[in-house]
Amino acid sequence: MPIAVDIDVMLARRKMSVGELAERVGITPANLAVLKNGRAKAVRFATLAALCEVLECQPGDLLRWEAEDAVGTSPAPAQA
Repeated sequence: MPIAVDIDVMLARRKMSVGELAERVGITPANLAVLKNGRAKAVRFATLAALCEVLECQPGDLLRWEAEDAVGTSPAPAQA
């Protein structure tokens, strides 16, 4: 997926554990792990806002777009 999630970067900068962040945001550690590991298909704006509030950051600090080639997919081979 071309959207990369950098929650782990912000957690390290804030010296905060996943469990503490989950508790302060009001979601389960399992759901936070799904989001943090890039396996989530969607995120509620309310959850994103809570993450930003707790981590004192902007949404762009947590989410970024990557070109398809940059996330491990290679372009289709050229046809002869």
